[in-house]
Amino acid sequence: MSGVVGIKTKVGKTQKLFYSLSSIQHRGQDASGIILSTGENLRRIRGLGLVNEIFADENLKDSEGEYGLGHVRSAPEGCNQDYNVEPLVSFAKGNEFSLAHDGNLVNYKTLKKKEEEMGMAFHTYTDSELILLLITRYFEGDIVKAIRRAMKDLRGAYSCVLCMPDKIVGFRDYNGIRPLMIGFDEETTIIASENCSIEILDIENYRDIEAGEIVVCDKDGIKSYKEESKVDCKHCIFEYIYTARPDANIEGTNAYMFRRRSGEKLYDQAPVEADLVCPVPDSGTPSAIGFAQRSGIPFAAGLVRNRYMGRTFIKSDQKERELSVRLKLNPQKSVLNGKRIVLVDDSIVRGTTSAKLIQRIRKAGAREVHLRVTSPPVTNPCYYGVDTPDKSKLIAANLSVEEINKKIGADSLEFLSIDNLMDLTDNPCDYCKACFTGDYPIRKDEK
Repeated sequence: MSGVVGIKTKVGKTQKLFYSLSSIQHRGQDASGIILSTGENLRRIRGLGLVNEIFADENLKDSEGEYGLGHVRSAPEGCNQDYNVEPLVSFAKGNEFSLAHDGNLVNYKTLKKKEEEMGMAFHTYTDSELILLLITRYFEGDIVKAIRRAMKDLRGAYSCVLCMPDKIVGFRDYNGIRPLMIGFDEETTIIASENCSIEILDIENYRDIEAGEIVVCDKDGIKSYKEESKVDCKHCIFEYIYTARPDANIEGTNAYMFRRRSGEKLYDQAPVEADLVCPVPDSGTPSAIGFAQRSGIPFAAGLVRNRYMGRTFIKSDQKERELSVRLKLNPQKSVLNGKRIVLVDDSIVRGTTSAKLIQRIRKAGAREVHLRVTSPPVTNPCYYGVDTPDKSKLIAANLSVEEINKKIGADSLEFLSIDNLMDLTDNPCDYCKACFTGDYPIRKDEK
């Protein structure tokens, strides 16, 4: 999981890039990087850590040139190495190129093996390097033709921003799995994963970059290139459930309203008698509000969140996730003691953190704990950019709902049904639901 930002602006390029990138920190907390164009070449600053840890005042001085690029990254387990930090840079055919990528290629191993057999040496373990390699190989002076040619070879999810000294280019795979947007005013044009990166610059005019669309922003303005005949929209439904910020507006659907309505739907589907509705903050909060409003059961903050902890779902290993949950969430005994609690969460992936959290809530004195999950059971890994484990580690792939309930120690457990989930979307297009159904829009290459 990653976040990307590309910018063209006349004034304050570096500062604007810093603020926009910081606003999508939730999409990746392992590494950060930026590219600053001088108009003639590209300057890179990157490192392991959060945006505000990597970029200090001394390396955020503005440079000549109007273009910049930024990336935040959540690394798969074992892959958080400095050589994998984006944006990546390439020098080819007298030009400089830089790429930031959100998503995952399903034919990465096949493409890489083919290149290695041709004598190519790689410097990272990222599929972003392959995307950049193909673009530079096919570049003959027309960046749109080079990207379009590379897209013939690429299979999977990729929402990318490419930066050259004199332009930024955003492009999205033909399924549009991961989000990408463009916004602009008289002074600034910005391409970003979510609208929060755009709105933080007081830009109100923005739209989704469409599936299969290439958008070029240079001295001549903004130009769009579409290839609608190949488009088959399969937007990621998990963006609304968890990944995106609550204020995200993706493909016509607002994430907060989606989550609140999911809580309402879940109460209608699986009502329960209780004294309090408590969220697992922060992603479970809008859904818990909806559940409480529909049920009439009072809403309460039974878990206090440490605001200085990051997102536990994207931690690199299980031990770190479990420790992070303890540091991040603390049960309030004064709220929970003697009460029947409805605990509302967005998803259950491995189940271990849910079990430990319920144990701690009971230790704080809760009389009953009823877990309500505002997504269907996660039974399949994601191959398109969300770092879920393989099936052997997905609790719902191996146990029934009743068995999960017994294992995590809840008094009752209910997941939102897939039909009720899909009723929440405002866009008539199709969505990728593979993590719940196993119906992958693009099959993974197993070679």
